[in-house]
Amino acid sequence: MSDISIFAPMAALIALTFLVLTLIPIKRFRAGFAGEITGEDFRFGESARVPGQVTIPNRNYMNLLELPMLFYVLCLSLYVTHSVTGLEYGLAWIYVALRAAHSAVHLTLNHIFTRLTIFAISNVVLGVAWTVFFLYVFWR
Repeated sequence: MSDISIFAPMAALIALTFLVLTLIPIKRFRAGFAGEITGEDFRFGESARVPGQVTIPNRNYMNLLELPMLFYVLCLSLYVTHSVTGLEYGLAWIYVALRAAHSAVHLTLNHIFTRLTIFAISNVVLGVAWTVFFLYVFWR
């Protein structure tokens, strides 16, 4: 397995992050044009007047910038230590697929239990990937 291959799942998660980022102004402008919000509603973040369908893309975007940072650090660590294995590559893609599923649920149905379950599983996958990395680096 080529070490550079780890950049493919990274690129996919980056693409998802930018896709969700584009939804934020779309939702905000639509709500603004519909008279549901004003610029003042965002002066100090999002006020209580901002409808849920407008806040959800922003919240999902924040989710994609929080724990996934550890994913990016892991991928870069795998690359620089020449530790990309088939297992790590597979775990990276599983993580990205779960994050994409989490975003899809969050941005559409927003079923809390489904969203939480996918989120939790993705975090377990990321934890396993880090554990495998440390085992490989310290005990190879």
